[in-house]
Amino acid sequence: MPRRTGPFDAAVNWSQPVDIYCERTDPSFWAEPVNAITNAAFLIAALVAFVHWRRAGGHDWPVAILIAITAVIGVGSFIFHTVATRGAVLFDTVPIALFIYGYLFLALRRFLGLSLSLSLMALAAFAAFSYGVTLVVPRGALNGSYAYMPALAATLLIGWLARRQEAGRWVMAAGVTLALSLMFRSIDQAVCAAIPLGTHFLWHCLNGLVLYLLLRAAIDAGATRQTPSLT
Repeated sequence: MPRRTGPFDAAVNWSQPVDIYCERTDPSFWAEPVNAITNAAFLIAALVAFVHWRRAGGHDWPVAILIAITAVIGVGSFIFHTVATRGAVLFDTVPIALFIYGYLFLALRRFLGLSLSLSLMALAAFAAFSYGVTLVVPRGALNGSYAYMPALAATLLIGWLARRQEAGRWVMAAGVTLALSLMFRSIDQAVCAAIPLGTHFLWHCLNGLVLYLLLRAAIDAGATRQTPSLT
């Protein structure tokens, strides 16, 4: 059996097909229908969050940007799970990274009340830690889910630090849901023989809920306290 090809193996050939999920058995566009369609979870999360944002006043522009990024995540992941090439993976990973770093910065300012300088320092430390994880952990470990472990740790930590706030409890709930979501992402290839469809689609469904919970936390916190200045 030929080796399954990951998105970042060796030399870069952006048009090379990527085959890292149970559901995909050939390089055709519609080889992952369930993985592709379940990206609607991100669009639903963005829509419901947008309705909540409007009801909260519709003036919280940092959250509005994060809501837009959530929708882009759904579109980008759909592209990756249909086109399925090394180049297409960027449509998936770049919006996710933008959300992670953007939300972390907002959470440090809004939930923990850190100054701009401290927030930027914490963001830089998170970036360094995330990069360090990619150097230490073997590539492909946990089906690539190790790359999301720093985000999981940050979510749970911020949720715990802000636990006295309602927003903190939303974030903690998001962290617990993300942990479950990562489990399904990690076991996808391991269960191919028993479950040909795989479990990656559950990662999409649960992550839609994760992003909604995080957006809900930010919206509610912004409605009850003045958003700190970004300067």
